[in-house]
Amino acid sequence: MSHLPEDVLYQILNVSRQLGATADTRSVQVGVVNCLRDVLQAERATVFEYDEATDELVAVLAHGPTGDLDESFSGVRIPAGVGLAGTVARNGEMINIPDAYEDERFNREIDQKTGYRTRSLLTVPMNTTDGRLIGVAQVLNKRNGIFEPQDEAIAEALAAQCAVAMRRSRLIEDRVELEKVQRDLKLAREIQQSTFPSECPPLEGYDCAGYSEPAEDTGGDTWDAIPTDSGAVFLLGDATGHGVGPAISVTQVRSMLRMALLLGTQLKPLVDDLNKQLSMDMPPSRFVTAWFGMLDASTHDLHSIAAGQGPLIHLHANDEVEILSADAPPLGIMSDLMLDEPVRFHLEPGDMFFVASDGFAEAARADKEMFGNDRIVELLRAGRGKPAREIISSIHTAVDAFTGNLPPDDDRTSVLIHRLS
Repeated sequence: MSHLPEDVLYQILNVSRQLGATADTRSVQVGVVNCLRDVLQAERATVFEYDEATDELVAVLAHGPTGDLDESFSGVRIPAGVGLAGTVARNGEMINIPDAYEDERFNREIDQKTGYRTRSLLTVPMNTTDGRLIGVAQVLNKRNGIFEPQDEAIAEALAAQCAVAMRRSRLIEDRVELEKVQRDLKLAREIQQSTFPSECPPLEGYDCAGYSEPAEDTGGDTWDAIPTDSGAVFLLGDATGHGVGPAISVTQVRSMLRMALLLGTQLKPLVDDLNKQLSMDMPPSRFVTAWFGMLDASTHDLHSIAAGQGPLIHLHANDEVEILSADAPPLGIMSDLMLDEPVRFHLEPGDMFFVASDGFAEAARADKEMFGNDRIVELLRAGRGKPAREIISSIHTAVDAFTGNLPPDDDRTSVLIHRLS
């Protein structure tokens, strides 16, 4: 820029200072389009941003025929390589046209619609110092003739300053949006975690625990333990996927379960009605696997419905083990589950009943070997005599160690019911 007159250099530095004084994207865009017009002593200017994802230019702001800012042009998309602006975006070289109507690349349609007459036209790539294309600027109709080589040098210097300002404002805007999303996710996580019981209801002769570890900020798993007159009702739910959407689905299951229990609904009709509602609410290809267990602590019978949820591990006091699969389809796929009566498990002193989402057995290490059910059973056996909470913690710790503490691919949620000896 050393060959530019001192007053022009001062203008460019002043523009740079003004553009750097705000991080608001809209204010930067207004400053860019106005400074290009005013410093180059032109009638109008238009600024396009480059959309790298679609390889297109997107019009963000322009002066109308009267010289005022015109919003009607915003959002117009031009493929890179098409027209003057697209050609500059593709080639990265400025185009200076003294007479627009003598150049076949010039599109006369806008002039014809507005009654404006474009004479001279300067189209400039807007690149950052590292060569990244941020956009393209077009400046129309030099007030006193055509755009000279000195105008090209000024436009090049201005475009570089404008590109930096636009890039900076977008980065700040993206950062602000990211921080907002992170705050929202943190709040969603806190809300979801608050729905999990801090501990199971006290049941004479039993030690119960549950825990959920989401793979992301929010998870698609849930668990619950709700006291009843004779014992407790347990829930473990796992929605397809993980994140905010599945978290909403499983929270809906938990809420409907609690409401149905308040109304005194029995287990089978409860699950049937809950499924009917989910099948109406959930989008296609989405569903929830869930285990419902109603424990009568006086008879030591656990009535169970596993809607697509497994494994269910019944470890007997004599070390015999049953590993059971689901006995009904997942929730939300069809309106009628055609449920059989709940499966009854009788818990003897020393028995454990463990239910886990597939984030445990299917957790894989680098060589693709999965943790599997057998390791879970061994950890349950090794945990005899320990509190249920410690046993669950040991299983989580073992899975983490097995996978080399890699970030989990899936949520991990479990419930353990232990009848004491």
